[in-house]
Amino acid sequence: MHFDDLLHHYFGTTDLSALSPDAMADGVEQVRIAFGTEREPGRRFALWVLLDALGAAPFPADAFEDPAQRRAAEDYLDAMGRLSPDAG
Repeated sequence: MHFDDLLHHYFGTTDLSALSPDAMADGVEQVRIAFGTEREPGRRFALWVLLDALGAAPFPADAFEDPAQRRAAEDYLDAMGRLSPDAG
């Protein structure tokens, strides 16, 4: 899954700044639905990362039942500096 391909698939463009608020909300909802129904772990993680980039990802403990996937998501957030309580 390539980032630009995901954007084009769910939003119809790779330029999110060109979207209206309604189109953005619709695209985010489509990504949420895809995340909720995807069963392949790698694809599911990629969708979660996209949701995170859009500010719409659920917390790893809520998003991933599998401990390894949950830990990968926590590691991702930690690397991005957003998991620790004192992160700005």
